[in-house]
Amino acid sequence: MANDVQAVAWNGDGLRLIDQTLLPGRLDHLDVRDVDALVDAIQRLAVRGAPAIGVAGAFGVAIAMRQAEREGWDRPALLAAVDRVREARPTAVNLAAGVDRVTPFMAKGPDAVIAEAQALLDEDVRGNRAIGAHGADWLLGRADRPLRVLTHCNTGALATAGWGTALGIVRELHARDRLDVVHADETRPLLQGARLTAWELGHLNVPYYVQADGAAAGTILRGLVDVAIIGADRVAANGDTANKIGSVGVALACADAGIPFVVAAPWSTIDLGTASGDGIPIEERSGDEVLHWGGVRTAPAGARAFNPAFDVTPARLVTALVTETGVMHISAGETPGRR
Repeated sequence: MANDVQAVAWNGDGLRLIDQTLLPGRLDHLDVRDVDALVDAIQRLAVRGAPAIGVAGAFGVAIAMRQAEREGWDRPALLAAVDRVREARPTAVNLAAGVDRVTPFMAKGPDAVIAEAQALLDEDVRGNRAIGAHGADWLLGRADRPLRVLTHCNTGALATAGWGTALGIVRELHARDRLDVVHADETRPLLQGARLTAWELGHLNVPYYVQADGAAAGTILRGLVDVAIIGADRVAANGDTANKIGSVGVALACADAGIPFVVAAPWSTIDLGTASGDGIPIEERSGDEVLHWGGVRTAPAGARAFNPAFDVTPARLVTALVTETGVMHISAGETPGRR
């Protein structure tokens, strides 16, 4: 699986997306040709992962333009549709960044927007491979032996335009024969780790365990892993990092155990306009995701759910931030806003 898993692709007439809600049981695709379908796919996590939805958002501008041509929308209606794509999920900065990158090309027509969106996709794949190399170099500079890695959520080809960010580092370690095993947190409540990361690791022939989120701290404190590597949906200027709910607990355990807590993300995930994690909007999703599973209610009638999709790890707990440009030592005071 060098790059055969492609979560987002332009098929000439619209977007072809892997429907990640069906994995691992079935690999199926969605063909998206209108804004309603794209916003729905983003919000229900058929396409997910900050880099992947950034690319989807960029192509989404072309989808809106072609729909406007078919249906005779005026300019305000087109711009409103583009805004709907841009705001489909609030926490991941990449979605808005992807839309913003291509909007200057709207005056040149849909084909120009598509070309720029494809350039963004290609850049993401190249950047992910650079993240993998930088991260592996940094880790093996500290301990040149097969490493035991803990991951949280999904950060592979499914979450990006291809290859992966945190999982890209895992792939690079595996390619260098410096990976022992991966502990993949299940990632409640939607089980992205158990469903998606495990699926990708299996295709890569990487040895792994799926573990309950509640096992992560114990795994770390028992000395069963050497490093935790996660992705990010937004990184503030001071290095505070928003990622899938449960990430901050992993970071706290790493700090207590004295092992690195590494964040891997493209530079586009860094939001220099947000000073700290206090300014990062945290998406709250439907309580049904917590109160039900497989269409069956698992909590008592009348129970309410608190379901934030993300939490923010303070910069002081982030050992290193790996981007396509290199490694920053965040807890030591080297932060994006000071570069």
